[in-house]
Amino acid sequence: MPAANAPRKFRIRAPCSSANIGPGFDVLGMSLSLYLTLDVSVYQEDATQAFEMTYSGEGATEVPLLPEQNLITKIALYVLSANGISQLPQPLKIHVHNPIPLGRGLGSSGAAVVAGVLLGDALGNLKNSYDRLLDYCLMIERHPDNVAATLLGGFVASYLRELDPEATKGVPESETFLDDVVSKTYPQPPVGIGHYLRLNWSKEIKAVAIVPNFEVATAKARAVLPTTYSRQDVIYNFQRLAVLTTALGKSPPDADLIYNAVQDRIHQPYRKTLIPGLPEILSSITPAKFDGLLGIFLSGAGPTILALATGNFDAIAGAAQKVFKEHGIESWYKVLEVTDGGSTVEEL
Repeated sequence: MPAANAPRKFRIRAPCSSANIGPGFDVLGMSLSLYLTLDVSVYQEDATQAFEMTYSGEGATEVPLLPEQNLITKIALYVLSANGISQLPQPLKIHVHNPIPLGRGLGSSGAAVVAGVLLGDALGNLKNSYDRLLDYCLMIERHPDNVAATLLGGFVASYLRELDPEATKGVPESETFLDDVVSKTYPQPPVGIGHYLRLNWSKEIKAVAIVPNFEVATAKARAVLPTTYSRQDVIYNFQRLAVLTTALGKSPPDADLIYNAVQDRIHQPYRKTLIPGLPEILSSITPAKFDGLLGIFLSGAGPTILALATGNFDAIAGAAQKVFKEHGIESWYKVLEVTDGGSTVEEL
């Protein structure tokens, strides 16, 4: 039994995610086995250190570590404020380990948002359901695909219901959250902002993330998209999306069916100007050339390329890396699992 003055310790784990998944622009997301981790200690009043935050991994030299400046702690403060709690408990020590590359289309900001919401919920002993936690995430992220997958785990389809502008008034989005001062009077988010469905996923399918050594800001990637689309292109994506959501849960996976179902006309053609080598990678890496390949597409807004495969991972990744290198871009790759579970808080 812990001593009466022992600190409360807990660990938060939030997986990274990939969104869009070919034709599923702003609809589909999947959680992947690369985890943002927070180790948290809440000390008794007589501890000497009021607040300490340390950070390792991706972004370690650039991420601010003050509670009013760090994205994770600012989001925790937002959750606490919406529940009538004006500050973080003190003394408090947080160590963040982040292996998720920043600005590469693997949901680093979505993982930070989810981790921050879970941190606020745990520090305030609020005990919100996961559906309610999703409401908090969506008040900040405003796109459900990454945060729904990260929070809930697995292969997820989701949508965001239309909100009255008054409901989001004064609550900054994740892309601007770092620039805003945390208010002490945030409102409770509306109930049921996001709706989701966990889809079946074939256990044979792994995700190969090929990560180039440059970033693409989400705002920039959205800015290149058109404001209107042709009926033909919308129908093209609808048809493939309807097939893909079932095809990825079938065992054994059908390579021809999946490869053709991940084709897209809504976002990838417009983002090729931001990602050198993208057209060559998507057109040259096919199931006919690489046994085991099922589909290949841009992960989120990019620049990471995600290949779904049952084997031959090194050759598939190597082919994409070769194209990147021809454009003067170094890259690395990692084979990831689609996770069964989502984000967790574990008391230690």
